[in-house]
Amino acid sequence: MSCEEKTCQISSSPFLPPPLPPPPASHFIGKRDEVIRRGRVTKLVNGCRDVLVVYHQGEFHAMDMRCYRGALEQGDIEEFNGRTCIVCPWHKYKITLAEGEGLYQAVDNPTVKPLRTHWRSKGVKQRVHKVTEVNEDIYVTLNDSKEAIESDYYQTDTYRTNLRIQKVH
Repeated sequence: MSCEEKTCQISSSPFLPPPLPPPPASHFIGKRDEVIRRGRVTKLVNGCRDVLVVYHQGEFHAMDMRCYRGALEQGDIEEFNGRTCIVCPWHKYKITLAEGEGLYQAVDNPTVKPLRTHWRSKGVKQRVHKVTEVNEDIYVTLNDSKEAIESDYYQTDTYRTNLRIQKVH
């Protein structure tokens, strides 16, 4: 019996479900175990978008790799006001993993001591993408919302060209 015949017999077994296909318009990121082992993976998706996939506390998250102030792949993961964020290593901006929302600590009244602070939202600053696991493979489906988000600019050819020019000088 050839190897192909054995594969057909195994995959048509009533005890094993057939392998699932990847989601439509999705992009392969890596094998599940490898992404978990590394904790973070960056990948140019669809030839135009630098995506960061983060594995944290049993969940996968994906967002544009460059935040509205810097690159996020080296940022710490911390919790602020019960929300899990990645912290930009250069500017300390806090971006929620789930929504891409920018958080900041606001002061109620700076003339009253002691200062009373609260976490507030700057709105969505970072485009987040959908992560899907199929047959131990991790895929990302790009967020195709037409609503402009600040991180979109850092995915453009204009930004990449300016970045290359800055690195040369």
